[in-house]
Amino acid sequence: MVERITNKIKVADYMTHDVVTVSPEDTVEDVIDIICKTEHESFPVVENGKVIGYISSADLLRHNPKDPISKLMSTDLIVTNPDMDLTDAARVMFRTSFSKLPVIDEEGHLVGLLSNSDVIRSQIERATPEKVWKLKRTLETIHNIEIKVGRSKVAINQLVPTQPKIYADELEGRIYELKKGLTEPLVVIQKPNRIVLVDGHHRVVAAKKLGIDVMDAYTLMLEKDIPLGMEKTARDAGLYSLDDIKVLDYARHPLVEATKLRRRKR
Repeated sequence: MVERITNKIKVADYMTHDVVTVSPEDTVEDVIDIICKTEHESFPVVENGKVIGYISSADLLRHNPKDPISKLMSTDLIVTNPDMDLTDAARVMFRTSFSKLPVIDEEGHLVGLLSNSDVIRSQIERATPEKVWKLKRTLETIHNIEIKVGRSKVAINQLVPTQPKIYADELEGRIYELKKGLTEPLVVIQKPNRIVLVDGHHRVVAAKKLGIDVMDAYTLMLEKDIPLGMEKTARDAGLYSLDDIKVLDYARHPLVEATKLRRRKR
């Protein structure tokens, strides 16, 4: 099933779905134990699925280990919802100095968490709705066709890659993100007899290594099998499946190399 999308980035597009929470009955020592196990430093306090407070590591200082979280948690909360424009949510975070916002539905149930990292990620990831729509307009202009755009689940073993190589260091980063549930959609072109992977090669290879078979994707749907330049380039490079993508483990991603601090020899 393909879900239609708009060209606006929503909180739902980048929020973390797998949220670590605590309950008001938990004690200070319980939360410290969770911090040690998860490496998170703050948590929504949830009761019956609804957010009733927020607790951070700073709130735990100088309190009895047996004190309940309900006694220490902050109840002066700023929250957002999945349909809020991400830019608006970022403005709220900037103006209130909150680094994380619980994301709730209409009934007040916790459905996700938006952090500063998620906002930053939205600015550097390539798979944004705006760029999907730009690709749509480009293809429509070149081929004089109309393309429908949607959101769907795709089986990664059916994807035809168009990028011959990826970098090992970025691949490790993508594996980490997938384990944390921090993934943005792929960009694919759905043709009558195949699915062409346009963007997300590191993500797909990472998913394959983790045994993930299906991923979320922005889908550009072509009703006719129109020859695409990227497909010819891929064939010329011998790209027919994900196994044909080479992982460069001897080179860093160009951005990492360019920003690496180098020590001067004395």
